[in-house]
Amino acid sequence: MNFSDIFKSSFLENITSVSLLDMVLSLVLAFGLGLFIFLVYKKTFSGVMYSSSFGVTLVALTMITTVVILAVTSNVVLSLGMVGALSIVRFRTAIKEPLDIAFLFWSIAVGIVLAAGMIPLAVIGSVVIGVILLVFVNKKTHVNPYIVVLTCADHDSEVKAKEFLDKQVQRCVVKSKTAQKGAIELNLEVRMADDNTDFINILSEMSGVSSAVLVSYNGDYMG
Repeated sequence: MNFSDIFKSSFLENITSVSLLDMVLSLVLAFGLGLFIFLVYKKTFSGVMYSSSFGVTLVALTMITTVVILAVTSNVVLSLGMVGALSIVRFRTAIKEPLDIAFLFWSIAVGIVLAAGMIPLAVIGSVVIGVILLVFVNKKTHVNPYIVVLTCADHDSEVKAKEFLDKQVQRCVVKSKTAQKGAIELNLEVRMADDNTDFINILSEMSGVSSAVLVSYNGDYMG
């Protein structure tokens, strides 16, 4: 080892491992496709509370993945260290909507494909996925589902209320039933032919029915 070897820096040698043009082009494309993913997420969101921070996360995740994969592809030793570093990362944030998982994987996949230099695959694949999501997620059924919550005094009033409800709607299915002393609560999924909800008023005035509540929901039921 001579005097000049002491001042050699492997860190400075890695500066030129990825060209400036590749970095700028990859990050610009990652931002553009990440923004496209964010817009698709915004258009297809059907949950209860929209989170703008999750949409921004999709853009950031696409760019971060691109940066990481660019570094990994330029250095084999770094790729091994990156695997070990990422293996200890734990994410504690709960995913509220199942479709959010697809958007997260979409962002990561786009970042990986872009950093690998497969620009047509990233662009065309994102456009196709976005169109499919826009078509199928935003596709609405002709008959929206509702939940009717009935509180009846006894079995006879329950039967009469159920028979009346069957005649007023296209479909009526019991989702849950809670029976207590002096009260019976029914949760029924109904499909109405139109937007007329006057039958709920009549239902609440029937003998033995203490309350009738109509609630719109997206078709997912936990119980």
